[in-house]
Amino acid sequence: MLRRLSHAQVHALLGALLAVALLVSACVGAFSFTPAQVVGFLGDLATGRGDAGAIDRNVFLRLRLPRVLLAGLTGAVLGVSGTTMQGLFRNPIVEPGLVGTSAGAALGAALVFVLGGSALAFSTPLGALAVPAAAFAAALGATLLVYRVSASFARVDVFTLLLAGVAVNAVCAAGTGFLSYVARDPQARNITFWSLGTFTTADWRGVALVGTAFAAGFTWSLRDAKRLNALMLGEEEAAYLGASPGRLVRRLLLVNTVMVAVATAMTGSIAFLGLVVPHALRMLRSADYRFLIPASALLGAALMSVIDVVARLVVRPAELPIGIITAAVGAPVFLWILFRQGRGGARFHG
Repeated sequence: MLRRLSHAQVHALLGALLAVALLVSACVGAFSFTPAQVVGFLGDLATGRGDAGAIDRNVFLRLRLPRVLLAGLTGAVLGVSGTTMQGLFRNPIVEPGLVGTSAGAALGAALVFVLGGSALAFSTPLGALAVPAAAFAAALGATLLVYRVSASFARVDVFTLLLAGVAVNAVCAAGTGFLSYVARDPQARNITFWSLGTFTTADWRGVALVGTAFAAGFTWSLRDAKRLNALMLGEEEAAYLGASPGRLVRRLLLVNTVMVAVATAMTGSIAFLGLVVPHALRMLRSADYRFLIPASALLGAALMSVIDVVARLVVRPAELPIGIITAAVGAPVFLWILFRQGRGGARFHG
């Protein structure tokens, strides 16, 4: 059905799905709101009116709305990042959690939590940006290491990529585990938060940081959509078409690492969403990156919003960590993709 629609029509359909998911997410939780109340609260926010002392209004504007927006933005980040990384590595099984980006970001954040200014001289002057900055530095180092190892035979080899990703993830996990072991109780709880992923600590600062990183990363990725299409033909063919593969890879790796590191610093490690979203869109519609990048942002945001609702409802009044749900859904999909590749039944056409 989707193949009969134009790219713009599919984007509009995904946008409508996202709007519904955001509305449901805004209404459901420990405090339930009707759609009419949500619209009213948003009107108060836009106009600056309303009863500032109303409990339900404050709960929505200070707790629920930042969480809804952060969940949507995080899903969009992971969707776009998974799409562009699969294009760069020219393989459908790549996503930030498999190539060390998320694990590296979590390790960088843990370093700031446990060691703070005594070990990282930049943490004091950076203030609130210390965690995202350390997460970015560690995530970039981990991703570049995986890429260098996997490309050591003049091309990106999928099995070398997986092995390098496993090794780098293990090293980062060992570092995070050691920091958790030596940490005091509040610090250890923070590290546990990174390993599971949650939106319970969402605030407007996190929304602003992730939103800024997403806007910049999405813009750069969309500008390079045609070059990613050319890269699918091979590096030599892409060079003939003027795509400059080496520069493209470095630029988009940097852009994706910034997005994922900032999102991970605010929400913790959330795996597999960046794998499932672009793969589903390729199967349902198209492998054209001019379509995939915006569609991945919309579908990723919608799915993350739905997952966040599920996390609130499954074990009420407590909440289930987001990473548990995404792993439970994404891991079987990942194994299915590997099974198809192993049987030679699925070639990747970006």
